[in-house]
Amino acid sequence: MIKGRATKNLRLCLACRRLAPREEFWRVVRLWPSHLVQLDGGMGRSAYLCPQSACLKQAQRKDRLSKTLKVKVPPEIYQALWNRIPAAAPLVELLHDQEVIG
Repeated sequence: MIKGRATKNLRLCLACRRLAPREEFWRVVRLWPSHLVQLDGGMGRSAYLCPQSACLKQAQRKDRLSKTLKVKVPPEIYQALWNRIPAAAPLVELLHDQEVIG
């Protein structure tokens, strides 16, 4: 585990496998019992993803959200996630990549 951090709310990015507090991730939820997929809230099976284009690209390319949630993720969910990536993303991603690699 990470030294000096409470381990209670740590989650794992399904793309880069980075371990961090859940507040640092996007949450995608398969609602129970309807099996609809939505972002951020609700009760059901969850998947966590870093808010980085590299992680989103890898998750979409390898269909990791569908595999984790055990349901087909609609293209609208991916589009909503792509819309969340800010224009300053390249600098943030560089810092993210250095943290994951280093």
